[in-house]
This record gives sequence, structure tokens and C-alpha cells, in this order.
Amino acid sequence: MSKILLPLLFVSASLFASEAAGEGGTDIVQRTVNFVIFAGIIWYLLAEPVKNYFGGRSQDIADELQKVQDRLKESKQAKEAADAKVTEAHKLAEEIVATASKEGKVLNEKILKQCDADLENMSKQGGAGMELEQRKMVRSLVDEIMNDVLAQESSALDKEAMANIIMKKVA
Repeated sequence: MSKILLPLLFVSASLFASEAAGEGGTDIVQRTVNFVIFAGIIWYLLAEPVKNYFGGRSQDIADELQKVQDRLKESKQAKEAADAKVTEAHKLAEEIVATASKEGKVLNEKILKQCDADLENMSKQGGAGMELEQRKMVRSLVDEIMNDVLAQESSALDKEAMANIIMKKVA
């Protein structure tokens, strides 16, 4: 159809072009037809490229808008994931604090029990050490008394002499 319309427009433009201004008449109809023909030619030549340009531009804008919306969705998802991780971290921190508190109590009780056991062992060792020292003292005293008694060869060992020797050593 455009092959027929274009030559028709050119022919009509030459038909309606006249010298009406020289005769004193108006040529408004011819000028209007010429303008409509010119506008039609411009429309015919430029309509498709302009439509393509603006259609492509609209598509580019729509694509950019979609990319921005996708980035926004990704950002929201990343924020939600980060919030979830923060919540998990807070829960984990609370669990760690609770566990550390329990372990501290258990260790405190264990240390107290160990200290009690150590004190008991020390007191037993102290008592055993005192008994050992008493035995040593008794042995050394008996050895001294026996040495003193044996050193007195000439005197007879009677009860009174023995008691005196023992009393001297004990005092």
C-alpha cells in the first residue's frame, strides 16, 4: 500500500501547486493538501524508526527498572539473612553465657571439694606426723634412760632410782 500511496502523494503535490497568489485568490486548500502530503511523507519515513527508538528506549528503561527491583529483592533477602544470623548469634551468646555459668559453678564446687579433701589429708598427715614425732621422742627418751641406767653399774636398780631418772628426763 505504501508503494501506491507515495507516488500518489507526489503527483497530487504537483497538481495542487499553483500560482493563486498572483491572481489575488487564496490557495489555502492547496497549501493544506501540500502540508498533509508533507506530513504523510514525514510520517511514512520517520514513524517506524521513531517507534523503534521509543519502543527500544521504553524496553531499556523497563529492563533497568527490573534490574533495580531484582537488586532490591536481593538486598532485602540479604538483610533478612543477616538479621537471622544476628538472632542466631544472640541465642548462641546466651547459651554460651549460660553454659559458662554452669561450668563455673561446677568447677567452683569441684575446687571446694578438692580443698576440703586436701585439708582433711593435711590434718591426717599432721596427726600422723605428730604421732611419729611422739614415738621418736619416746624412743629417744627410752634410749637415754636406758643409757643412764646402764651407765650406773654400781648402784642397784630400785624403783625409786628408776622413778627419779624418769622424772628428770620427763621434766
